[in-house]
Amino acid sequence: MLSFKEAQEIIIKHAHSFGEELVDINDAYGRVLAEPIKADRDYPPFNRASMDGYAIKKSDWDNGLREFVIAETIYAGKISNHVIKSGECYKIMTGAAVPVQADAVIRREDVSEAENSVTVLQLELKSFQNIAKQGEDIKKDFLVIEQSVRCTAPVIGLLASLGKSKVSVKKLPTVSIITTGDEVVDVTDKVDPVQIRNSNAYTIKALLKQWNIIPSSASHVPDDISQLLSAVTAAKKNDIIILSGGVSAGDADYVPTVLKESGAVEIFHKVAIKPGKPFWFGKFANGVVVFALPGNPLSCMVTFKLFIELFLSCSFGLDKPLQLSLPFNGTRIKRSSLDEFFPVKISGDPSSVEPIHFNGSGDITALIMADAIARHPADITELSEGMLIDLYRL
Repeated sequence: MLSFKEAQEIIIKHAHSFGEELVDINDAYGRVLAEPIKADRDYPPFNRASMDGYAIKKSDWDNGLREFVIAETIYAGKISNHVIKSGECYKIMTGAAVPVQADAVIRREDVSEAENSVTVLQLELKSFQNIAKQGEDIKKDFLVIEQSVRCTAPVIGLLASLGKSKVSVKKLPTVSIITTGDEVVDVTDKVDPVQIRNSNAYTIKALLKQWNIIPSSASHVPDDISQLLSAVTAAKKNDIIILSGGVSAGDADYVPTVLKESGAVEIFHKVAIKPGKPFWFGKFANGVVVFALPGNPLSCMVTFKLFIELFLSCSFGLDKPLQLSLPFNGTRIKRSSLDEFFPVKISGDPSSVEPIHFNGSGDITALIMADAIARHPADITELSEGMLIDLYRL
């Protein structure tokens, strides 16, 4: 049986691009850039006043002048056409372009202002004081963003600053979700005492939505081989198929058999983790990738985070999902020989993690207060106070 690290490495090898497309900047949030972004001009594009004040010639200061006549007031966005002479200054606002004749800005607080002149009160002055020089942030044609960067709010703002109204992004895969089980009913249906509601369908949809992926189909089928085979066959037109339930070794766990009958090639089945051990991964000859997740809610979440999220990140050309390590606040004894994953809360200053009590992988409240899923390594029997443990943020 594969370790979860071995399983992850196999999944990484099968990750692949789904193509590229051009989108409006308004639709780029959360998407992954597919093009390098270069500066279209210097930034700042001009010598910019970094605060309200008075722009002077540094040579006047060096020659002992401390009183200046205000020749012009310059506001942000205004171009000055006046060339100051010795003894003159510009009254200038934050963000305004400093004319080339001036090479220092004195803060408004550091002068005494009369009706049309100022007297400088400060004792020292440096060249280009309070001026952000043209190109000091980035020069024209500088490579600002390389490919495969997720468009967060700061990235969107930068794209707008650089004049990118449309950007090339990684195309999203089409995904079909199939949940299984005679005992499972939709959240809108009446539930009898021995049935459960289909939480996994909504969990998987929510997890995909974090990638801007809206499933092309989401269906539920009972534990029936013919109906399951029909559902899988119909889903093969997508890039990814995600199944939930029916993947273990019970009498009604038909998913591995049906996938094989439908033409899917098993790459691996079962991983040495708890929860999530029955996880199945494979693909069809046409490249469609299949993930079959266990049906228990915690198992569904853990296997999505460990494997599907990894596959999506690598397919989009991103780094592996962020893994943190923080001190463990408590003790935990492991009785299995597997890597165990359990919910934790992050708190404190400096931060540490505390385990959250839950009643097995079927506990629907296991993750409700959790900040992350922590790993209890297979080769460590007991986690003790202060030990660094690996975390996967939720």
